[in-house]
Amino acid sequence: MTTYIATSSQPETEVEIFYPSSDGEPVAETYDHLYAILTTLEVLRLYLQGRRATVLANQFLYYAKGFPKLRVAPDVMVIYNVEPGGRDNYKIWEEGQVPKVVFEMTSRGTQKEDKETKKELYANLEIQEYWLFDPKAEWIEEQLQGYKLCENGYEPITNNCSEVLQLRLEIENKLIGFYRLDNGEKLLISDELVKALKSETLRRIEAETVAEQERQRAEQEHQRAEQERQRAEQECQRAEQERQRAEQERQRAEQECQRATDLEALLLRYREQFGELTE
Repeated sequence: MTTYIATSSQPETEVEIFYPSSDGEPVAETYDHLYAILTTLEVLRLYLQGRRATVLANQFLYYAKGFPKLRVAPDVMVIYNVEPGGRDNYKIWEEGQVPKVVFEMTSRGTQKEDKETKKELYANLEIQEYWLFDPKAEWIEEQLQGYKLCENGYEPITNNCSEVLQLRLEIENKLIGFYRLDNGEKLLISDELVKALKSETLRRIEAETVAEQERQRAEQEHQRAEQERQRAEQECQRAEQERQRAEQERQRAEQECQRATDLEALLLRYREQFGELTE
């Protein structure tokens, strides 16, 4: 979703204010980004069960009452000291708490917004930790970069440990692996999500297979059409060669006819001067 920075200086009247829960844009750029968002959401949701905390994904975070255009939609955000469960959107002035941790699944296309606009906004909102995860390593070579809020803004986290979450983060292919700092245990995702992700993966593989088959068929049709075009061109070239040969034959015939005419005229003049030729 898009980050909005308001330019209005006066809030709208209370009855007119509407805070949308969606802007109709896709949740994520690619399947890899969507997979990373969903697994991170589920892992942290299960980890925080039983606590006064919630984990939200791709939902509008409103940070200025009366200004519905002042909003941002973090890919994943963790909020402590609030009632567990989902929300249509999150309004800081209603909940009384700012998110403590935010994750953005970044890409080359969102690089500038993620490392400049959102980074500055999250620092201004005093979000304690900001994590950028690049599942395709398009611009973050090590894929994961965390920041912690200090006096002068965000500073890089060098050990990949979240003090807020009390977890160590590790890169596991195109996902983030989470490990408890107290006992080193890895946080696992639910069987239901695993099944759903496997089903989605199979569906996408099937769709990609069908698309590849269609691409191959289209390529074969293109090749056949190209072969037919080449054959037609060859036929056209042969026809042109035949036309040229016929033209050459016609010209030779005309030349022979002209020579015969010239010879006949010469013979006629000879007869007029010398009479008939004797044997």
